[in-house]
Amino acid sequence: MTTMRNPVKSIVIVLSVVILCGMPSHAQEPVLGSKDPESLFTSKDPKLHANKQVVMHIMRDLIEAGHWDDAPKYLTARYIQHNPNAASGVKAVQGFFAGRPVKPIPDKNSWTTQVVSVVAEGDLVTVAIARTLPDPRDPTKTYTTTWFDMWRILDGKADEHWDYGTIAPPATGTRGPAPAGR
Repeated sequence: MTTMRNPVKSIVIVLSVVILCGMPSHAQEPVLGSKDPESLFTSKDPKLHANKQVVMHIMRDLIEAGHWDDAPKYLTARYIQHNPNAASGVKAVQGFFAGRPVKPIPDKNSWTTQVVSVVAEGDLVTVAIARTLPDPRDPTKTYTTTWFDMWRILDGKADEHWDYGTIAPPATGTRGPAPAGR
């Protein structure tokens, strides 16, 4: 007859086996964008459709193609910016993106931005995109993750913006804050 000498030890061993067996054999499934991103910027609801179309132009015409001279068509003059690297106001945002290349506006299925989803509710539109980043644990590898941008639409233009903007640490060997937008 065997007796259990240390029930706590036995529980820890059983739980460890259960946890380890339940862990995935790889880190993640890759985040993939839609093959037809423009189809995500539609809705049967006319108001949500109009809001999604504003954001589609921001994503495609401004961010993707760099046509920042057209920003006043899609952004209010006061455009409130919650990214810590960019100031509010359409002029400030245009200045933030100044100097980036202007490219042709991509056709329906040739976006380089990998749009995963577009969700609209009330006056808000949120876009999730796939991002590929270097793996900090192994510089020879990359991984995918999801980035988001969200806009509040007011009178047919984006009036407010949120994203996962973070302040980058200063470059090694430098003093003081890093320049805005880096």
